[in-house]
Amino acid sequence: MDLRSGRAFWPLTNGLMHTYPPLSGDETADVLVIGAGITGALLADKLSAAGLDVVVTDLRDAAFGSTSASTALLQYEIDTNLVDLIPMIGQADAERAYHLCRDAIDTVRDLTAELPDDCGFRERGSLYYASNRRDARMLAQEHAARTRAGLNVEHLDARSLKARFGITAPAALFSPDGGEVDPYRLAQHLLQRAQSRGVRVYDRTEVTRLDEPRDGRRADFTAHTDRDAKIQARWVVVATGYEAEKFLGRRLAILKNSYALATEPIEQTDGELWPTGCLIWETARPYLYARTTQDGRVVIGGEDDDHHNPARRERALPSKQKRLERKLGKLLPHLHPETAFAWAGTFGETKDGLAYIGPRQKGDRLLFALGYGGNGITYSVQAARLLTGLIQGEEHDDLRIFRLDR
Repeated sequence: MDLRSGRAFWPLTNGLMHTYPPLSGDETADVLVIGAGITGALLADKLSAAGLDVVVTDLRDAAFGSTSASTALLQYEIDTNLVDLIPMIGQADAERAYHLCRDAIDTVRDLTAELPDDCGFRERGSLYYASNRRDARMLAQEHAARTRAGLNVEHLDARSLKARFGITAPAALFSPDGGEVDPYRLAQHLLQRAQSRGVRVYDRTEVTRLDEPRDGRRADFTAHTDRDAKIQARWVVVATGYEAEKFLGRRLAILKNSYALATEPIEQTDGELWPTGCLIWETARPYLYARTTQDGRVVIGGEDDDHHNPARRERALPSKQKRLERKLGKLLPHLHPETAFAWAGTFGETKDGLAYIGPRQKGDRLLFALGYGGNGITYSVQAARLLTGLIQGEEHDDLRIFRLDR
């Protein structure tokens, strides 16, 4: 699948940090992870830390799929507002999903503190502004729901929003609990650490067919590849994101395109390009979203298309770039940026905004870690925790929230 167009910021600025060979001979492992993006990297790191023997494959270079197109805003806020998620899955599970995303940000912070560099991680607040007056009323309800759930959130009226953040909108919610990271660098460093523990990483190696065990729980999976070599594994975790349909047999998400740009570095007078340097997003759907980088750039995205057509995406990129530039100028008129990179990527939406994590059906050893929606990295952190536990015989109640048959 063609997952991105244009010049994605992260791999171009980082370069080819690490290289991995293609598979050249048969392999055996406790766990085969299919996919070497941020999800596969988090899984490889967690599984190897637990002492499991792991092989990772990817049909591309590692972290060159959707990970390289991610804007990597780390938020506990799910694309589905809490007030809307509660009627869908119940109050307890909805609140738990929000708290799991909140916890995942702390996990990313702790991981980056252990790696050779901080992977561009910074703790950031998250500003969620009302796109219109009707949504301002909804934000008051959302504030009440989040407060009831024990989440740290503040309601701002138009005057307070303008005074504190310089943004003109009817209302907003501000939470101090967010973050930002370089997803490409994080994935590469995690794969390197996993490799130091004995994990074998093979990129440019496509799993073309997966033969399931015929003799019950004691037999292994056999993964056939385009390299004329096979991998046998007790467990298989599919972490191929929007390309998982091949292994699942059905599509769980609606595939769309999103567009983004990164500016040239902008001179910072007080250390930040806007007050607190917080993440910014809005209530409209599709929504505009923005963040900064360590070297003083703005990354802004949105303008989503309701289709997945690589040729149309490629043609639309120049006009989408101009629309994003205009929206950035309207949102933050004190900035006068020049665009350095513009790109587009495939993403998937689910009906409730939640990831799909777990076995295809209860008792299976074929597992899925599909961090669909705007919380891909935080969902992937939880997938690594939950699936490592499951493989070790600990089935956590949180898997119920993300089950594939919901």
